[in-house]
This record gives sequence, C-alpha cells and structure tokens, in this order.
Amino acid sequence: MSVTHSTFTLERHYPVPVDRVFAAWATPDARKRWMAQGAEHSQNFTVGGRETAKGLDGEGRPLTYEARYVDIVPNERILTTSTLSTGDVLSTTSVTSVEFQPDGNGTLLTLTEHGMYLPGQEKPEWREAGTAQQLDTLATELKHP
Repeated sequence: MSVTHSTFTLERHYPVPVDRVFAAWATPDARKRWMAQGAEHSQNFTVGGRETAKGLDGEGRPLTYEARYVDIVPNERILTTSTLSTGDVLSTTSVTSVEFQPDGNGTLLTLTEHGMYLPGQEKPEWREAGTAQQLDTLATELKHP
C-alpha cells in the first residue's frame, strides 16, 4: 500500500469582522471550544509555536493532533504543518493554509489542506468532513460576543 495524497479547500462566510474570526483561531480558550471540544488542548500562537489536541477517536483509542505555526500574518493568514496520530501510529501529515478576507459585512475564510494519508489510517474524506464540522462549530462560536 502507498501513501494517499489529497487536497481539499473549504470556504465559509461568517457575518462578523475579520479580526473576530482571526481571534477565534488565535485565542486558546476560543480555539479549544470550537476545534478541540472535549480534548486536552494547548496552543502557543506564535511563528514556531505549537498546538496540540489529545483525545479519543470513535473507538476509544488515543488520538493526538500536533501542529506547528510556520507563518502568521494577523487578520490575513495562518500556515501550519501538522500530524495526526492514533496511539503511537502516525496517520497523516498535512500542510494547511487559512486565509481571512473582508467580504461585505463579514469575513470569507478559505482553508486549504494538503494531506498525506498513511495506509490503513485516516481517509481524506474523513479529514475533510471533520474539518468542515469544525468550521461549522466556529460559526456557533462567533455568534457569542
């Protein structure tokens, strides 16, 4: 079996200013609420900083997401490299860009992820669906002042 390469792009429009959407990514408490619900979460939102989320998958196995911030331009973009592991087994390695643009009275967020999925582990469609769900949860987070 070989490595599966996959890229997806998701767009969302949020009816709040760019700085509010960006802050939801940059603020550890907010990020945990919409991205790492129920997981142990830490975030050092600086270039070179790390973010981790540790929880359980649907079968009760330990799941660990680890990311490194490689570029941050406030209110414009965030670039990360990340891994996802189940127990001690690496499942995926990804490079992700999140771009923020003013759009009318709100924000257009564009997330693009390039992933390498190891045999017998996570599937690209699972990652895309999970990321889409997180962005939908972000919409709920942004409804609160």
